[in-house]
Formats: sequence, C-alpha cells, structure tokens
Amino acid sequence: MTIDEINALDAAGFVAKFGFLFEHSPWIVREAEARRPFADIAAMEAAMADIVTQAPHLDQLKLLRAHPELASKAAVDKTLTQASNAEQASAGLDRLTQDEYDLFHDLNRRYRERFGFPFIICVRLADKAQILAAMRERLGNTEDYEIETAIGEIGRIVHLRLKDVLG
Repeated sequence: MTIDEINALDAAGFVAKFGFLFEHSPWIVREAEARRPFADIAAMEAAMADIVTQAPHLDQLKLLRAHPELASKAAVDKTLTQASNAEQASAGLDRLTQDEYDLFHDLNRRYRERFGFPFIICVRLADKAQILAAMRERLGNTEDYEIETAIGEIGRIVHLRLKDVLG
C-alpha cells in the first residue's frame, strides 16, 4: 500500500486498516487520521508517535495498561490480540517451562505493583533471556523513566506492525 493509497482512504477505512497498531487503543489512529495527508510512511509514524507523547498522562497510562502481560494466562487461554499472540510466540513465550512461566509471572506481578501497568518490550527484537534481563533491570527505573521507556517500546512495536501490514 502506497502513501497515496493511505491518504486516499476515508476516515473509517483508515481506522479499520490501522486501528490495531496500538494495543486496544484505536483513538491514536483516529487522531492521526485527521493529520493527513502524510508525505510518507515515516511522517505517518511520526504523527502517531507525537499523538502518544503529547497525550495527557492519564491517556498514556491507559495506553500502557491496554497491553497484555508477557507470558500471561492470556497467552494460554488465547485472549491476546492476534498481533500480540504472534509477537509473543516469536520470542518463544508460548513455549515456556513451568519454572520460566513462574518467573515471568513473578516479574510481571512485581513490575505491575511498582508501576501500575504491565512490562512492555518489543518482543520481536528480543529473546527470552533478553526479556527477562530487561524486566529485572527496568524494575529499578523511576516511574517517569519507565513510562518513557514503555512508550518507546510501543513505538518499536507499532513500526514493525506497520511494516507487516504494508508489506
């Protein structure tokens, strides 16, 4: 799909095509739609990133809280979004031993208790060991730094999802 085709979509078509980019948060894509026409795909991504970084703190937290925990029961009972399921599987998070599952569960719990939202990382760019190391390390961050880090990871996730949908 070219940028001209993207710019030519009606509002509903734009949201239908790209609403999945941000986990359970199509409001970002709806706001980006109003900023068209985009000069190129990079400008489209930049517009969406700007919407997230300029959003009120509570909206940013809602976006972060819309993400699933890694290797959670949602992966087992198949309630993850299709994109999240495929992404977690790409890092092997659908094939954990019981000990690994217990470790992820403990780190997820500690992280959520500390920050109030799930740990977010672009799992397509990491393996299990890297994810676990990042979880342990990021538990020491300040809340503001961790929000900024999580938003940056969402940007990486969106970039890869956008590449996938555009071929």
